Amino acid sequence: MDYLTLKLVHQTAVALSITGFFIRGAASLAGASWVRSRAARTLPHLVDSVLLLSALMLAWTLRLTPDRAPWLLAKLLGLVVYVALGVVALRPGRPVAVRAAAWTGALAVVAWIASVAMTKSPWGFVAVLG
Repeated sequence: MDYLTLKLVHQTAVALSITGFFIRGAASLAGASWVRSRAARTLPHLVDSVLLLSALMLAWTLRLTPDRAPWLLAKLLGLVVYVALGVVALRPGRPVAVRAAAWTGALAVVAWIASVAMTKSPWGFVAVLG
């Protein structure tokens, strides 16, 4: 697969993943029962698998490693925070206020991750704020 196709697959998976998380989080906070369906729990894993695989293939193609590309390390650390917040946001049983704060935080983190990817700076949009 050539670089431009691989990048398009990755960007499409990013868009689908973020949109899916936004919709599932909003629906979960609104108490929608479909969020607990098999499809709503399985499809995100498929999209995120494509996202991760395409990210690894891009890094391999471009010969990027976190120690030589600080922005890549920042994205990886941000991903860990995003996943942790996403788990809290989508896990039923926690107070709605806690889940809403985690959902909002996860969306802010994923926006920062996207800005890091676009600027190739480990600071992303935070550099503009500072």
